Amino acid sequence: MCSFRCCMCNYFPSYEFELSFSISELCMGSLSYPSSFTQKICAESKQSQKTSNHIFDLRSSLSSVKAIPRNIGELRSSDKGVMAPEGKSEPKLVFGEAGYVLEDVPHFVDYIPSLPTYPNPLQDNPAYSVVKQYFVNEGDTVAQKIVVHKSSPRGTHFRRAGPRQRVYFESDEVHACIVTCGGLCPGLNTVIREIVCGLSHMYGVTKILGIEGGYKGFYARNTIPLTPKSVNDVHKRGGTILGTSRGGHNTSKIVDSIQDRGINQVYIIGGDGTQKGASVIFEEIRRRGLKVAVVGIPKTIDNDIAVIDKSFGFDTAVEEAQRAINAAHVEAESIENGIGVVKLMGRYSGFIAMHATLASRDVDCCLIPESPFYLEGKGGLFDFVEKRLKENGHMVLVVAEGAGQENIAESMRSMDLEDASGNKLLLDVGLWLSQKIKDHFSSKKKKMTINLKYIDPTYMIRAVPSNASDNVYCTLLAHSAIHGAMAGYTGFTVGPVNGRHAYIPFYRVTETQNKVVISDRMWARLLSSTNQPSFLCQNDLDGGAEKDLTASESEYLEGENCNGHYVQSASDDGVKSIQGEN
Repeated sequence: MCSFRCCMCNYFPSYEFELSFSISELCMGSLSYPSSFTQKICAESKQSQKTSNHIFDLRSSLSSVKAIPRNIGELRSSDKGVMAPEGKSEPKLVFGEAGYVLEDVPHFVDYIPSLPTYPNPLQDNPAYSVVKQYFVNEGDTVAQKIVVHKSSPRGTHFRRAGPRQRVYFESDEVHACIVTCGGLCPGLNTVIREIVCGLSHMYGVTKILGIEGGYKGFYARNTIPLTPKSVNDVHKRGGTILGTSRGGHNTSKIVDSIQDRGINQVYIIGGDGTQKGASVIFEEIRRRGLKVAVVGIPKTIDNDIAVIDKSFGFDTAVEEAQRAINAAHVEAESIENGIGVVKLMGRYSGFIAMHATLASRDVDCCLIPESPFYLEGKGGLFDFVEKRLKENGHMVLVVAEGAGQENIAESMRSMDLEDASGNKLLLDVGLWLSQKIKDHFSSKKKKMTINLKYIDPTYMIRAVPSNASDNVYCTLLAHSAIHGAMAGYTGFTVGPVNGRHAYIPFYRVTETQNKVVISDRMWARLLSSTNQPSFLCQNDLDGGAEKDLTASESEYLEGENCNGHYVQSASDDGVKSIQGEN
């Protein structure tokens, strides 16, 4: 047993105490503080601001060895004889002055003691010779919110992405693999290329595998070797050279394959369902005590992943959607009472439809999942269509695939079905809406001749190569992921937060989804651009997600939210946080 004065006293001088613990407890990070003590510490930190301005590093002091744990679980021996916590790991929270909270990501030293480190080879890389500062400061963090009041707490932060001075892998030791899961998205091949080239050119890694066919490829498909030469031109193609699939996640088989192949860096590219799978893989790897970095690169064309500013492929999707909208506009204005209906992607979030509409300026009406609408009666969609046709002689209507599903299900008495990833199988709102419009204007009551053209560019949009903006973004994502894995971080996903790339715990990007805020200024800009009604009555607003806003959350709604989205919990209909303007 060992007894000494805890270095937390440096930050909380009013508490001088001694801790007794075994060396193994310290090394394994299983040391925990009594709940009464941690509560007292937190209370004191809020009352007294005499602490150091130094940003806490999780491995720089005992205060950061373990952040207020809830239920660490039992310890057991892994395959390699290393003691590791059993069950799900708890969030690593580090508290600082003025309401500062760091939501840190796991690291090898959390469960594997006495790992050697090595100088980062970037310091000898000719490409970095002109860079004044090779490495990010170890204590750098990125704030989740940048729009605050002067009296607001500093709030939640994430660890800043980038290369570190010391790494936990030697170049010839690394055996990396890359897998793509879920649906297609512009930029997948670019991310694959930049991971391969980044590992090779920056860190001298030569062993990189591609896992074919998604998660099941770990145990049911072949692997292919990846080299900078073999991936040189793949960014010019759409889709993914590795193939993809939904489902097929068998944690035990996947980790067995990783262990048997000697893989120690796993790069997983996919949406929120894929990231949940990556989190489970990390937990099993941690339980076995393996030195394997598990890194997620978030992918969704719908732009509905929480925390990050934007998902890759979104800019390309919006740009490609313009082609369909332009075609619909040409068709509509070229014939009497022409109506162009365009269905765009957006299962639960209408970001593509909203941004494509704003970019086009030819759209007369935009319908998204977050904003309910009705067809019949005064102020309904049919009424607006008729009014616009009488004014302009034509109109263009954009609808996200997830809009109006309740109306369709009610009229068609359909049952809820899901795909292999657990996503709800949607009915075709575009076909349904087109037929409803035709039936309405051809009825005996109206007898109004219309010419409607329906365009569905869904798979054309997601199958194209990424544009210039997304190519640059994919490069930054890939490099940030590589730097994190080499520095020993694991169990995290990477993405930009307020313009700065950060390492984000898996649970933060899987427990919530971004939604368009229909009471936000961004949606107001769209309504102003199209001059369409909101199709909402006061009861809709009163009964929506905004009704449960607390006073503090309402303050953010009043601010400028250029991104126009909020984060909604999967288990709670209340609004959890508002993303501010970039």
